[in-house]
Amino acid sequence: MRIFKVFAVVLCSLILVSCSIGAKPDMHGPEVSREYAGKSTGYTWKKNEQAPGKSSATIVNNEAKRLSMSFVGDCVLATANGTTHRPGSLNWVADREFPSYFFEKVANILFNDDITVASCENVFTDSGIEPVKKEGEAFWFKTAVKNAQILAMGGVDVVTLENNHTRDYGKQGFDDTIRAVEVTGVKAGYNNKPVIIERNGIRVGIVCCGLWSYSQHSNAVRQVESIKPKTDIQIVYFHGGTEKIHKPDDWKVDAARKIAEAGADLVVGSHPHVLQPMEIYRGVPIVYSLGNFVYGGNRSPENRTIIFQAFFEVNDGDIKVSYNIIPCYVYTGSTNNWQPDIITNPAEKEKVLEFMHGRREEPF
Repeated sequence: MRIFKVFAVVLCSLILVSCSIGAKPDMHGPEVSREYAGKSTGYTWKKNEQAPGKSSATIVNNEAKRLSMSFVGDCVLATANGTTHRPGSLNWVADREFPSYFFEKVANILFNDDITVASCENVFTDSGIEPVKKEGEAFWFKTAVKNAQILAMGGVDVVTLENNHTRDYGKQGFDDTIRAVEVTGVKAGYNNKPVIIERNGIRVGIVCCGLWSYSQHSNAVRQVESIKPKTDIQIVYFHGGTEKIHKPDDWKVDAARKIAEAGADLVVGSHPHVLQPMEIYRGVPIVYSLGNFVYGGNRSPENRTIIFQAFFEVNDGDIKVSYNIIPCYVYTGSTNNWQPDIITNPAEKEKVLEFMHGRREEPF
């Protein structure tokens, strides 16, 4: 991992523009554990153990390449309709706080992995373009281009822009968003445009797609197959399903499992705005919803989320995977202060972990 220091506030914007893609500042925090077994909050398995037609042997030796990744859920780094005058709103705070404010309580984790991936569910634009028309109750989220720095200053390396809000302001708004994100050094993925990124000699392909019905799994499968020849690990980050329910739709479970069967090494999802449990299916971890993370959508979202960490060990084409779940609050004020934080209370942590492993109906 390339390291550089975060300088004083007056210099940080210049650093963001000039830094290379994927560089992570040294936040001088504790290193994320690089151990791949014996985690109290996860399990270790061999991905090829149950995958049909593949070797069941995973040889681990000093030649193995290792990679740590963190995944967080929906980040709405904006306020509805792009307003900035509402005191305490995310846009209002973003005009008054340094960009590092929003992720600062989880920065030690996100800056000390190899790759951090988030879902970004808003438009970055300085244009006065009009929102698109929507049916029924609807929301439009936009913010200034400068606020894309929040992602880079939070340790995010990759964002998926495939969701139901990045096109709130049409094609120009979407194009503005891609440019705003990428100028900070963060890679942007969306439908039919997977992100391919290399760390530690491991080539990772991340398919970013919508999953609004069972049939759409075939599009994800096609993209996974298209990147296999040029990647070692294939990951799908989808957006879809019913909002505000803690149990994934049956069709979504079936669709995600089909994606795993097609060879994805990890499947994670967002959109419900609440957590949904994970499972291990044929040796592949599937997280059905990561919930919200930095969430500008309202002042009192459900206040539980996670950082999902995946640790990959690659040796001669075989993959060994372990994971770690870090329970977090979405916010730490009396109402949303736009700052996720790690849950330290043992009882509250255990509730989230029990829920994520399907042993509890709610995470609180």
